[in-house]
Amino acid sequence: MSAESTPGPGIPGDTGTTGPRHRTKGRRRKPRKRHTGLMVTAWTAAGIVVLGGAGAGYMYFKLNGNLKSVDIDQALGTDRPKKADNGSENILVLGSDTRAGGNKKLGGGTDDGSARSDTAMIVHVYKGHKKASVVSIPRDTLIDRPECTDTKGDEHPAANGVMFNSAYSTGGAACAVKTVESITDLRMDHYLEVDFAGFQKLIDDLGGVEVTTTKRIDDPDSHLKLKAGTHRLDGEQALGLVRTRHGVGDGSDLGRIQLQQAFIKALLNQVKEVGVFSNPKKLYDLAETATKTVTADSDLGSVNKLASFAGGLQGITPSNMHMVTMPVAYDPADPNRVLLQKKKADQIWQALEHDKPIPKSATEGTATGEAKGVVSGS
Repeated sequence: MSAESTPGPGIPGDTGTTGPRHRTKGRRRKPRKRHTGLMVTAWTAAGIVVLGGAGAGYMYFKLNGNLKSVDIDQALGTDRPKKADNGSENILVLGSDTRAGGNKKLGGGTDDGSARSDTAMIVHVYKGHKKASVVSIPRDTLIDRPECTDTKGDEHPAANGVMFNSAYSTGGAACAVKTVESITDLRMDHYLEVDFAGFQKLIDDLGGVEVTTTKRIDDPDSHLKLKAGTHRLDGEQALGLVRTRHGVGDGSDLGRIQLQQAFIKALLNQVKEVGVFSNPKKLYDLAETATKTVTADSDLGSVNKLASFAGGLQGITPSNMHMVTMPVAYDPADPNRVLLQKKKADQIWQALEHDKPIPKSATEGTATGEAKGVVSGS
């Protein structure tokens, strides 16, 4: 994917700064008053717990061997925000933009040898695991990236005024997590990553996802052409939809985020409709795809742990999932970039820290991609 987004209209707002907040190592903070369907790849892995019969042991070891994990805790050490003790959890979910291997022909773009966090979302699961808030982070946001050490032990110096998705391409999962924690001052309890090829196969294994479009979408960059109306998207079309920018709205990454959020809700509805938990064969196919697709933090790095975690999230329905975009304004110096609206963003981080709903005022008057309502579940 190109590192640029099409210019959009400037929207006034307090841009603030995005530098990391300073913390004393190990110090407890004082309380303050304040794909994406990507989660489905983890949720389907939960199905392994209902696979009975003589082959269950073989299935377990096969699926367990599919999983990849990264030790975020070891890479980041103790200089991190404290874990919340209110029953909530924060999960950083990334869609990786690598063009290597089977991904280079998917969703447009060329194999430039790099990898980026093309999609980034903070999923906050509230106490009781019956509802969630999802905050999408625009990849074109200019931030101050903290110094990071990747999971191989290599150190990367801090950088100012760089795109958010460069954190992943610089230092991988660990650097992406540290960057998000520096922006939000929230502890990321878990990390999940999915790649293009796995996302496409997951949609195909589900039998496609039905959506309704209110406008025609034609984007040669993402290889997607859809007339206005109802469609059952296969994996390739779904990937094109969550990656399209120029085909709808103002052509920005913000518009693409709006499409992604709408598709996630449609995908969650589809999972419930196809009855995968009553169909062992379909369930196993989905679990195999999911475990091959997901990279998780080491705390979720086995089928048992991932299944237990995912099973606890099954009560979250699309109607109980509040989705927003991190408050930003277009950069007056470069309309291809956006700047964090710090005061508004802090309303979000403070609400999540205290396990509270995100206030409407946090996203009022911020930049949008003008693609809201273009896609909906059918």
